[in-house]
Formats: sequence, C-alpha cells, structure tokens
Amino acid sequence: MTRFYRLISCIPSFSHFSNLRWLPVVAALAAAGAPATADAAIRARAGVYDGTWNVVFATTRGNCSSGYSVPFLVTGSRVSSAGGGRVSGTVNRGGGVAVNVSVGASKASGGGRLAGNSGAGSWSGIITGDRCSGTWQATRS
Repeated sequence: MTRFYRLISCIPSFSHFSNLRWLPVVAALAAAGAPATADAAIRARAGVYDGTWNVVFATTRGNCSSGYSVPFLVTGSRVSSAGGGRVSGTVNRGGGVAVNVSVGASKASGGGRLAGNSGAGSWSGIITGDRCSGTWQATRS
C-alpha cells in the first residue's frame, strides 16, 4: 500500500478524480499495490499437482498380479478416483502423498512423493485375499 499512497501523493489535486474515467485507473493501482493475501497464496500453491495421474503398481512381495494401473485425480490437496475403484488421500505442498485404494474386496494404502509430472512410492494391502506390497510409479497426463 505504500507505493499506492506515494503515487496518490504525486497527484496535485483529487479534483481530477471527479471525472469517472479515472475510476478504473485508481482501482487498478490499488489492486496492484495491495499485497496478495495468505489465502490466495495457499490456493495458488495447492494446485501444483492438479490433474489426472496414471498410477502403475508393481508387486515386490506376495502373490498379487503386477502392472495394473489406476487413474487418480488430484485437485488441490485432495486425491480421488478418476475411474476404477474408490480412491481417497492427500498430497501436501512438498509433493508428499498418502492414498487409500479399494476395488471390491481388495484394499491397499500407499505413500510416496510427486514431483513435476511424475511420482513414485510404495504400497501394501490385501489384494483378492493375499497380503502383498510393492512400489508404484505415476505420470501426469
């Protein structure tokens, strides 16, 4: 706001503002001089990972099939299903992600990190009755 007041003080008289054509100029100057609110900054940062992510799962332990994929949708800090089962989870500002997935009687949870347009991590769960665990890799489409 200091820049705004400095700019206004350079104007010799406020009588020039009686003409409404100056109103948009004053409004633009006030908006440019106002600092961004913390809420706006958080909202802008929260969308860094927004989009649809194709997540491919690999089994490293247990008798579960490998190579299946589930599309995830990231909106702000929330992770949800983009088709193919129930997905819930969160992603933080640093890209740390925690997710729970269920398809029928199969349930798994995992965690890892997203960075740019890719991500990786680990998972564990019970898939069609077998206890399994492994890794996952994600790419944003």
